[in-house]
Amino acid sequence: MIFFWGVVTTLHGILHNYGGLLAVRIFLGVAEAGMYPGIVFYISSWYKRSELGSRVAVFFSSATVAGAFSGLLSAAIHNMDGIGGLEGWRWIFILEGLFTVLVGVASFWVIQDFPETAKFVSETERVFIVRRLQGDMKLSAAGEKYKTKYIWQSLKDWKTWVAMGIYMGFDGPLFAFSLFLPTIIQQLGYKSTEANLLSVPVYAWGCIMTCAIGFLGDRIGHRGYINLVLFGTGLAGYIILVASRTPGLSYFAVFLAASAIYPTIPNSVAWVAGNVEGVYKRGVTLAMAIGFGNINGAVTSNIYRASDKPWYPMGHGIVLAYIAIGWICSALFIVLLKRENAARDRGERDEVIEVIDNKNAHERNGRYESILAARVDKGDEWSGFRYVL
Repeated sequence: MIFFWGVVTTLHGILHNYGGLLAVRIFLGVAEAGMYPGIVFYISSWYKRSELGSRVAVFFSSATVAGAFSGLLSAAIHNMDGIGGLEGWRWIFILEGLFTVLVGVASFWVIQDFPETAKFVSETERVFIVRRLQGDMKLSAAGEKYKTKYIWQSLKDWKTWVAMGIYMGFDGPLFAFSLFLPTIIQQLGYKSTEANLLSVPVYAWGCIMTCAIGFLGDRIGHRGYINLVLFGTGLAGYIILVASRTPGLSYFAVFLAASAIYPTIPNSVAWVAGNVEGVYKRGVTLAMAIGFGNINGAVTSNIYRASDKPWYPMGHGIVLAYIAIGWICSALFIVLLKRENAARDRGERDEVIEVIDNKNAHERNGRYESILAARVDKGDEWSGFRYVL
């Protein structure tokens, strides 16, 4: 996917008509669709739930670093205008696309398989990795055979649908923020190149906050409550952007927005992934949540209208509504997870295990030969599984 992504990006630099642009954008979407959920799924297959946040945060911080350097690169590469008879904007796509192609080629040898099949670990290390993951409620770490029911388990799970709301709450603002940050900064009175350069500190701050929140979430474990604080910070930032008519105050609010949007993404990804057990079920849940979140980029990338200059009240108001949805869905996720944990503590979800006498066990929760059979079949719906808040 990385290689294909790079090829399609490079092709942007040699386009000459709308039909070609439409074609490469479609193929770019195909390449991008599985990239982020696939990488997150891969990381979640190697690390414990208490380790996932920092790893995803470090990975996702590359987006903020890319945002910071994109301003610098755009300003620098634009000076290549005329070289080879090509406009400066074409060189941006060509050079960045070729670099991505090289990374894609290297990934064939750098990226290893899952723990149970990875070639760079010894058998002793493999056993250690798998056992520590299984001790963290990830029984599927030792491998799982595909069954269609695992997909249906994800589709019927309320967590999948609430997670889609959470992802909607930060993915919509992410697209709007990334695309229009230079435009927002232009209201300070700077030209486009200067606005690109002024966006660098904002992205750098977003990178710092992303990594800090990732490590904090792993340390204290309460990712849901962290989400509420982050979404709350985003609400404050965009309320200021809606109300402000002072350029300096608006620039400060942009930092608040970056403090909320970027850290919320890896924190939410780690939170959702850690509460879904089963390789295939987790893959489907992440794909649906992240995919639905990305769809909202089609909305928020078109909300900053030229007629709303210089303060863009409608655009900021729509992003504010998205963030409010994210906060509400995060709160709902916490409440429902807490309620489910309490029900399991009371024994209301206990399965009938043929070799165990359990007065709380009920046939509606399933009948199994052993606890292991119940864990394998039910994943995170097993009565012994506890969700993290």
